[in-house]
Amino acid sequence: MKKRSAKYAFIDSQNLNLGIQSQGWKLDFEKFRIYLNDKFKIDKAFLFIGYIPKYEKLYQVLKKANYILVFKPTIESKQGEIKGNVDAELVLHTMIELENFDKAMIVSGDGDFHCLVQFLKKKNKLGRIIIPNRKKYSSLYSKYKKYVFFLNDLKHKLARG
Repeated sequence: MKKRSAKYAFIDSQNLNLGIQSQGWKLDFEKFRIYLNDKFKIDKAFLFIGYIPKYEKLYQVLKKANYILVFKPTIESKQGEIKGNVDAELVLHTMIELENFDKAMIVSGDGDFHCLVQFLKKKNKLGRIIIPNRKKYSSLYSKYKKYVFFLNDLKHKLARG
């Protein structure tokens, strides 16, 4: 009997959240995790997120929804803006997990992950690039069209409330 291939999702939470909100709706992360499992057979979903202590309750909900949280320490700018870019963590953890999965799903439209996508394709480990908003994503992914999946038309399945 053939062993089912392992599929992992590496999710840029900020890009996902802002990409969905720019379309006028809010993502239900619990529904999204179920969708990843049902549609793509995702075994593990790593969610990369900036750590802010006041959101501890949210983090518990995400863990309960079966996300593996990878935190980035955040800093506050002089203007009061919270910064916690997760790009390096996402790339690093994908490399750490490389031997544990057969296919990786990158959930982000951020072109900063182009080199990772390129590497995964070369290693035959690229599953999909899941892009939150087809109107706001890097043109660097245009040559990967067959791997791209957009979330734009899934409000009815994935919206909160």
